[in-house]
Amino acid sequence: MSEKNKRVRLPNKVEAIIPIVFLLTVMITNYALGWGLDPHIPVTLSCGVAMIIGKLCGYNYKEMLASGLEAVNQSLEAIIIILLVGCLIGSFTACGTIPAVVYYGLKLFTPAIFLPFVTILCAVVGIALGSAWTVSATLGIAFMAIGTTMGLNPALIAGAVLSGACCGDKFSPLSDSTNLAAGSAQTGLFDHVAAMITTTLPSLIMAIIIFAFFSLSKVETYDPTLANELSAAIVEHYTYMSPILLVPILLIIVVAVIKMPAIPSVVLLSLVGCAFALIFQGAGIADCIRMLHYGYEAESGNALFTKLVNRGGMDSMLWTNNLVIVAVAFGGILQKIGSVESLLGGLIKKVKTPFQLVVVTVTTSMFCITTMCDQYLGLIIPASMYKDNFDEMGLGRNMLSRTLEDGGTLWSPLIPWSSCGAYHAAVLGVPTLSYLPYCFMNIINPIYAIVTLSWGGNILYADGSRTNIFGKLKKGRGPAEAPEEAYEKAMKALAKIRSAENYNSLQKKTI
Repeated sequence: MSEKNKRVRLPNKVEAIIPIVFLLTVMITNYALGWGLDPHIPVTLSCGVAMIIGKLCGYNYKEMLASGLEAVNQSLEAIIIILLVGCLIGSFTACGTIPAVVYYGLKLFTPAIFLPFVTILCAVVGIALGSAWTVSATLGIAFMAIGTTMGLNPALIAGAVLSGACCGDKFSPLSDSTNLAAGSAQTGLFDHVAAMITTTLPSLIMAIIIFAFFSLSKVETYDPTLANELSAAIVEHYTYMSPILLVPILLIIVVAVIKMPAIPSVVLLSLVGCAFALIFQGAGIADCIRMLHYGYEAESGNALFTKLVNRGGMDSMLWTNNLVIVAVAFGGILQKIGSVESLLGGLIKKVKTPFQLVVVTVTTSMFCITTMCDQYLGLIIPASMYKDNFDEMGLGRNMLSRTLEDGGTLWSPLIPWSSCGAYHAAVLGVPTLSYLPYCFMNIINPIYAIVTLSWGGNILYADGSRTNIFGKLKKGRGPAEAPEEAYEKAMKALAKIRSAENYNSLQKKTI
């Protein structure tokens, strides 16, 4: 080992937390005092603070820069998709697809069923698409307009959209985060999806019930005037308004079913939107090219209609992508200098039970997303830190993957300076901290997972057995996929645990 490498060390806890405290202090002050500052510069400055700490720990500038750039490189596909989603929004607006969803939705929906219906439909479409981002940018925009005419709080509507979209994304085998969680935990994709039923499905049901309560409370105060005015504005502006304009929405599901890759899918759908604009709305080729770049523009005396249709375009996503680049780079630098390992690595020594292990894993996922601004790091880092501990407790690797999603995937849209939080806030037009309290699915899921585990419920063992919500042991359908060495290690640990005297009572409860 060279002398240079010998001088490299982990930051101590004070050093490790300085960049994080700096970022959080600036951002919390910004929101508390209402400065209205965007998070881009605070995150960029935090990169510099992290590099200073890294320099004190022996890392050189080129190493840290390379780590930040590598993190950005790994996110390039997502960055390109974000740009193309801007084109998709513009084309679906220009051809009349999103306004058509609003127009016909206003005829079908009532306040009594609106919010739970939005949650369920966004979850179903999210499973089909494997992307909460696409659901938010298509159905989400339409539902925001429909709900506003009903007098519903936009933050509440956004909460319903994201509760459903994120749940569907989480369950979908087509989702990048679902595949990443399974891959990071080194378990089978469908083992992972099946494992999430134990915590995610009950959480979704509870969220739907809460949204139903909010919907029912608006029935007596509903005034259809806004809805009628918006419908009239849509019909007046668009040359052609027919259910055939809903076909592009159905094509979203088709490209998902045939498993077309994300970038070609979004490009194809954007071109379909352009074709519909040419055929049905009388647009020209130059209009379509301009719209894909700058978004759709229309003038109307109806303010709600103007807000609905003046959106989209590649340019509209530059704000979000700028934040994604600096935020992901910040996370890459923190990972390089070992901040998370320094701050949380010692916790695992105190973990003695599955309950404690899940709490630490969920906390680490949330911590990584909050401080590193990236959903993927919230899945990868905890998996690498704790997978051996899951084996040592005789737990299945699908329990690790489920826990990563409980604490990682659903938390990301709730952080204003994360890529997910910034994206959804920009697309739905609602600040992240405004919709956060209403993302019931995202909030309930990790709480439900931890609370049920506190009395031994919903534990998944390496041999495929599991406990139900009440903590009673049930025979499973076979062990979840895991590396051979890890599986053998977990099975030995499980045999030792079950042979212990304090485990006999649980074995007798097998059903």
